[in-house]
Amino acid sequence: MDRYSTLAQLYIGGEWRAAASGETAPATDPFTDETLLDVAQATKDDVDAAYRAAEAAQAEWMEMLPTKRQAILAKAAEVIEQRREEITDWLVKESGSTKLKAGFEISNAIGITQEAATFPLRMEGELYPSVTPGKENRVYRQPVGVVGVISPWNFPFHLSMRSVAPALGAGNAVVLKPASNTAVTGGTIIGAIFEEAGLPAGMLNVLPGSGSEIGDAIVTHPVPRVISFTGSTKVGKGIAEQAGKHLKRVELELGGNNIMLVLDDADVEQAARAAAFGKFLHQGQICIALNRIAVHASLADAFTEAFLGTVRALQAGDPSDGQTFVGPIIDDDQLESILDILKRTKEAGATVALGGGHEGRVIEPTVLTGVTQDMSAASEEIFGPLAPILTFESDEEALEIANATDYGLSGSVFTGNTERGLRLARRVKTGMIHVNDMSVNDEPHVAFGGMGASGLGRFGGKWALDAFSTVQWVSIQHQPRTYRFSAK
Repeated sequence: MDRYSTLAQLYIGGEWRAAASGETAPATDPFTDETLLDVAQATKDDVDAAYRAAEAAQAEWMEMLPTKRQAILAKAAEVIEQRREEITDWLVKESGSTKLKAGFEISNAIGITQEAATFPLRMEGELYPSVTPGKENRVYRQPVGVVGVISPWNFPFHLSMRSVAPALGAGNAVVLKPASNTAVTGGTIIGAIFEEAGLPAGMLNVLPGSGSEIGDAIVTHPVPRVISFTGSTKVGKGIAEQAGKHLKRVELELGGNNIMLVLDDADVEQAARAAAFGKFLHQGQICIALNRIAVHASLADAFTEAFLGTVRALQAGDPSDGQTFVGPIIDDDQLESILDILKRTKEAGATVALGGGHEGRVIEPTVLTGVTQDMSAASEEIFGPLAPILTFESDEEALEIANATDYGLSGSVFTGNTERGLRLARRVKTGMIHVNDMSVNDEPHVAFGGMGASGLGRFGGKWALDAFSTVQWVSIQHQPRTYRFSAK
């Protein structure tokens, strides 16, 4: 059987199977509403089976030579490249990705998998002197054992792979629960890729299913020691609470209210192009997308004119059209949430300078002017193609606006003076910020993550290695130690 014909099933212990309950749910195209597959829906019994399979397989994985583990991960990256067209087609159909966005997503996933392939030979230990005569101290880095991964629907393929590949590279087995909207691109297709790459059975298990049915079980099951979650702040807080009760570590990448600051010496045309890309890529459904654009008052008119000119040229509609930049919103609930933010922001006094309408789930790229920080489009995470423009009079006021949020994920500063931009960037309370670039940046070897309501921990490079491993102190007493049994 072609392993890529089984994408509607669970993947447990190296076997493709139906759910224990036999239940399925449709995977649909958000642009056409076409049913793509009826996907098996995992139960708590399936969660237990997956974690037990992972636990059993992990010990054998650790006995394998690191170069062999490295080769399997490298092969997975090759398989992704070989299957690029197929994965692109699934991302377009299942997640509403444009072809451009799908290309970025697949390349990012390849990059993080190649980085993870270096991990088996980076599980380094350290030697430390001792304050006890004749003792030697060693600190060994080792896998945590089994990792539970819960991934989102917006960049499903990359954001699943961003946890799965490093966790495997660090020597762990994985149980992956993809978002219900993207069970294939965030889940089962990844199982098929690693199966094709030769990953031993049980090392990766994939469980499509409802969060209300199996979400708690994924987090609270006794086997996993680390839970990696990417998604909303509200859900992330609940996962952190559940994990904390069971003394599990969490890696959380949550929401954002990311800002671009355009200072009075910025290149207006370049800032406008960057803002359009950073705001409207994947319809703004990106945790690190620009949520607010704050411009020095002296440049506000010039920037707005340049920005509107760029945004007007963006094609919205069918994501399968290679010229489309703005595709559909993922589902009706998300659509209504965005339209509600737009409505409340207009009622508060903002002006719709461009767009504002929608056809089906495709919202026109929309630009709002006259926005203040207390309005909904500035104070809430939009996760859609609405671009609020705010103004400021000084760097200090810009900083106040930037930090007027509980979130702290990403951001941007545009300026003609990079040292000025750096000084301001360092004062923005955010995990990532980019001078003279927009906020949507992700490199596989650099620390990725937020602070405050945007999450805990870091992905990428050595930070991902830390996230999915632990250390053990082993001391060796080379000569008999004298033990004192009294204070005399």
